[in-house]
Amino acid sequence: MRTAPTILHLDMDAFYASAEQAAKPSLRGKAVVVGGLGPRGVVATASYEARKLGVHSAMPMGQARRLAPNAAYLVPRFGLYREISEQVMALLRELSPLVEPLSLDEAFVDLEAGGVADDQASALAVGERLRADIKTVTGLPGSVGLAASKMLAKIASEEAKPDGLRLIVPGTERELLAPMSVRTLPGVGPATGDHLRRGGITTVGEIAEAGEDELVRLLGKLHGSALYAMALARDERPVVAERESKSVSVEDTYDVDIHDRVRVRGEVARLADRCVERLRAAGHSGRTIVLKVRRFDFSTLTRSETLRGPTDDPGVVREAAARLLESVDTTGGVRLLGVGVTGLADYTQEDLFAQARAEGLERGAGEAAGAVPEEAVGAEEVEEPSVEEVPLGARRWAAGHDVRHAVYGAGWVQGSGLGRVTVRFETPGSAPGRVRTFRVDDPELSAAEPLPLVAPPGEGAWPCPLG
Repeated sequence: MRTAPTILHLDMDAFYASAEQAAKPSLRGKAVVVGGLGPRGVVATASYEARKLGVHSAMPMGQARRLAPNAAYLVPRFGLYREISEQVMALLRELSPLVEPLSLDEAFVDLEAGGVADDQASALAVGERLRADIKTVTGLPGSVGLAASKMLAKIASEEAKPDGLRLIVPGTERELLAPMSVRTLPGVGPATGDHLRRGGITTVGEIAEAGEDELVRLLGKLHGSALYAMALARDERPVVAERESKSVSVEDTYDVDIHDRVRVRGEVARLADRCVERLRAAGHSGRTIVLKVRRFDFSTLTRSETLRGPTDDPGVVREAAARLLESVDTTGGVRLLGVGVTGLADYTQEDLFAQARAEGLERGAGEAAGAVPEEAVGAEEVEEPSVEEVPLGARRWAAGHDVRHAVYGAGWVQGSGLGRVTVRFETPGSAPGRVRTFRVDDPELSAAEPLPLVAPPGEGAWPCPLG
């Protein structure tokens, strides 16, 4: 392991919620919850004000509303979040060629590889400067962890939240880790944590004291040895600049169970097209088509079919997904559908459309649709929470989305219902704005692109709301 804390971990604090607070002056310092707003929606991110009330990510939205009835509940604006993420990642790549993004708001950086830090003092200076640069460029807070390994840098950034910096001095790692919960270590979830607890182990220090043999006995050779090494602060994993994508997928959760088989087929076809759009945007093609179905009773089934070669043809993906659906009983109702592509490549095989049709006729849909464990298409395949983005220009007003009124200027949707839409007219650089209500079909009201959180240099301030 390194002798200097030259691995940096950045975690943007409550990213989606922080972006919404920065964009909406009236929400600053208040509880904000971002996620799916339907009956089956889940929380994607909660602001720190909402977290104090007990709201956290992955919580059902109904439970969040009971805990924080006065919070602002908003639909995500992924386009805005991606733009901010690109700005942040650009700042990180100025520091080093070795930047390993983990998500839109999180990444590792090897400062030594970039030649910007080789000891504690220089690493600390880089971390402070990065936080200031992120605040200047995006207006958002970010927490930075610095350590001699990836595991410890991530632990340090977690301890630095919110909006702070934490450096773990090399040589102090074991002392720091010893009193921490076993859940602090990567790979220790609820099941492993309970298994260790039943063995009398609840802290990282107790893992180290138990010894490798005991850990292997409890968890098996691979997991036990790895966990013991981490408890001793051993982590030699390098920062990898390009993390190879394993899959591309999309999924939707429905407010009301779908019983109509024709509609289920239509939804699968629509998801297949969206999946191909994402696949092409990433410059990939894929060989294995995966269908995910969560039924009315919460049972989740996955079916997969592997083609002879990679494709990015929407017709091929649609047909394969449709064949896979034929092997799934949906008579009781469907609450979630997903389509994914794995076995990614950087080229396509042009004649797969005819080939896929022929293979389907030869084998039959049932044989082509062999069941695979749900973990095979796990959470890391879905880049975003399963909440629907409202297309720009649609006459459906999603809470939190941007609008423009011909008379009152720029604003955002505060809520809608009963044929009315309520808009608060304010911009990132204005004072908290006034609220007005319109008919949902008001011709002077239209959807708009998000405004940047920080006014571009040399272009003056944001356009002001006129109301």
